[in-house]
Amino acid sequence: MNNHEFARRKFLQISGFSSMSLLLGGCGTPMFADFVGTLSEPLNQKFEELIFQPQKPVPEFLPSQIEPSKLIVNSFKSTPIIDLEKYRLIIDGEVNHPLSLSMADIQALPLTSMIIRHVCVEGWAAIVEWGGIRLREIIALSQPKSQVKYAYFKSADGYYESWDIASALHPQTLLAYQKNGAALPVENGAPLRLASPIKLGYKQSKWVTRVTLTSKLSNAKGYWEDMGYEWFAGL
Repeated sequence: MNNHEFARRKFLQISGFSSMSLLLGGCGTPMFADFVGTLSEPLNQKFEELIFQPQKPVPEFLPSQIEPSKLIVNSFKSTPIIDLEKYRLIIDGEVNHPLSLSMADIQALPLTSMIIRHVCVEGWAAIVEWGGIRLREIIALSQPKSQVKYAYFKSADGYYESWDIASALHPQTLLAYQKNGAALPVENGAPLRLASPIKLGYKQSKWVTRVTLTSKLSNAKGYWEDMGYEWFAGL
């Protein structure tokens, strides 16, 4: 099965829609979002949360299977300009120890690398090696309060996203600053982006500047979700 067919079948599996749903541009171009939005949630959210295994690793790939040319660059706005000297990752919300971390602080933490498939709701996929810090390790440093259920992500370009806390704490959910063994390119989300094999591409925010931990999911769930895309978007 080729990558396109894998992505197509997986998207149909989690959404329960006909092939018309593949016209969605969840990683970059909005199409038919208003139509799909009335159906996609909460149709599968509870089911996906039920079957999700928060600590089970997803099988990874070999270096020989990396597909460097297949990761498509998508953005809902232009690429932001970020001053790395001034950049800080803020961790706040319902935590006992809010954080403000420079890239030097983040890169001093243990590096984790993984080779996984990035799946876009548009119908394409790519095998990529990501390197960075496990999100759960940074969350642990912030000492989250016991009632935390969600993580909100804000990006330098104005993009926003939210995850269930179990997915955020999955051992293969990274804040990545490397791609295929080299520094993460700006167009792919440098200095930091989400990377995980358990979520569709539109959940994997680029240019992340803030992670807010909270016990409540607000009406603003995510840029594409607020146009009608599925919120959980698990693989």
